[in-house]
Amino acid sequence: MTEAGVCKIKSEYILPEQERRANLNLISDKDKKDILKTASEPPIKKQRLSKKEKKKLSGQNKSRGPTFVHDQSKELCDYLVQCCEGEDIPLCQRENCVCYNFDISGKCPRGLACRFGKSHITENGRNIINKEKYEMYESLGPYTKNQLNKNVQWSLRKRTYNFDLAEKLINHNDAVIKNLTKNENSGQPKKTFGSITDEDIIKLKMEEKRKITWENKLFLSPLTTVGNLPFRRICKEFGADITCGEMAMCSALLQGAPQEWALVKRHKSEDVFGVQLCANNPHLLTKCGQLLQQECDIDFIDLNLGCPIDLVFKQGGGSGLLCRNRVLESCVRNLSDILHIPMSVKTRTGVYKDENIAHSLAPRFKDWGVSLITIHGRSREQRYTKSANWAYIREVAQAASPLPVFGNGDILSYEDYTNFRELAPEVQGVMIGRGALIKPWIFTEIKEQKLWDISSTERFDIIKKYANYGLEHWGSDNKGVENTRRFLLEWLSFLYRYIPVGVLEQPPQKINERPPFYMGRNELETLMASPSAADWIKITEMLLGKVPDGFHFLPKHKANSYN
Repeated sequence: MTEAGVCKIKSEYILPEQERRANLNLISDKDKKDILKTASEPPIKKQRLSKKEKKKLSGQNKSRGPTFVHDQSKELCDYLVQCCEGEDIPLCQRENCVCYNFDISGKCPRGLACRFGKSHITENGRNIINKEKYEMYESLGPYTKNQLNKNVQWSLRKRTYNFDLAEKLINHNDAVIKNLTKNENSGQPKKTFGSITDEDIIKLKMEEKRKITWENKLFLSPLTTVGNLPFRRICKEFGADITCGEMAMCSALLQGAPQEWALVKRHKSEDVFGVQLCANNPHLLTKCGQLLQQECDIDFIDLNLGCPIDLVFKQGGGSGLLCRNRVLESCVRNLSDILHIPMSVKTRTGVYKDENIAHSLAPRFKDWGVSLITIHGRSREQRYTKSANWAYIREVAQAASPLPVFGNGDILSYEDYTNFRELAPEVQGVMIGRGALIKPWIFTEIKEQKLWDISSTERFDIIKKYANYGLEHWGSDNKGVENTRRFLLEWLSFLYRYIPVGVLEQPPQKINERPPFYMGRNELETLMASPSAADWIKITEMLLGKVPDGFHFLPKHKANSYN
């Protein structure tokens, strides 16, 4: 696979210069000026940046401000806020004001605060409940699991939660690791005295743990910010077999932080669901493993060994653990030993581009109790600037055998999937990240072995479904609507990169190819292909109403799939 290039578009969809200028109505005024200016100026020689400047520009848009500051005074539906005593309740002016939550369950949890309350608020300002529908909805059980229990939150904040088992296990394993390291360095066999039992520490042997069939499964990658519960529901409907929550920091989970516990929530449709943890020491990881296993309904725990973010790396977490062999072994051993469920690890090829180390770690992971390894075919240093190295992924799979290994990187079509599986036949399955963000129907394409020329209307219906799932998950009051909008905009910053099959000259689309400026087959397709954040906001306004005054949006991630 070649590095970043230009995607070939059919000539009838590429705009000549004059038409390009005439069709700037879909683009914001600022972008319009930039495009016209760029088109009329000669190319400028690229300025060389120092390593320090490049590092500062990589990763995330750290300087961005808040998307929208929530005003608590506007918690009620707008047409009720200013209504005074003796006045009649004014009629709602919103068109198509239908509450999704009321429609599916018979009751809106936000009541009078719902932004779409016209469908369930009476003329005298009372909330309507469809009892028959609501009772039927409730009888099916909770649709979202792993809600943070208030008593558990209180004990975590007061530091009264019982972690004795985790502490005993860490002390026991650290002594074992220290002894093994000492004997390995001296070349002497391990010395033992008398009989030692660890029944009070380790309850289950590896072969007694709960099993998951990993072979030939499609695994949706844990995606920070964009891999939320509504998005995972979309991917499940398109055929994802395994889902995993966004990377959760152990320190925040152990403090009972609601925003971190939101990352472990699980929808009823997620039949094989895991939680990904990130920490820089075994104490945090082992306690968190014990806590989640006791308080949540999860099928496996994944340890993050690949996060490239500077803040995490410099503190020794994520890919930073790959540089700390002793601590890495302690983290993996202790977390695996305390769990009754399988434990997996997701790692990169290494930290530096010319020093691959995953193949040497793979056989050790097996000895330490890991059930699955996922290898992202790039180093921490490479980020997304090179194609994934599937030849090396195969080398890792061979070194880890018979431990199952999943490959991850650059899969955007059924053709990519088959090519990479043929290149690395020892790999037992694949994990898909950016490919699912750009086209979540990729799971259907792989299972049905086809290339789907999905229409703009079908794509818009997927976005509409996401908005509804967001209102169900985050709520339909002002705060919930703006949360849904913010996360939808983050997803649209990836989704616009999809190029329709019918527009391509040589399908399928490759993840590292940038398209020229082109027009879609209809206005909606053109709008959805726009790289302008102003147009993504227009799409959200079609579903969630106008944005509040002072609203602005800058995507969190700078990572560009064309690099």
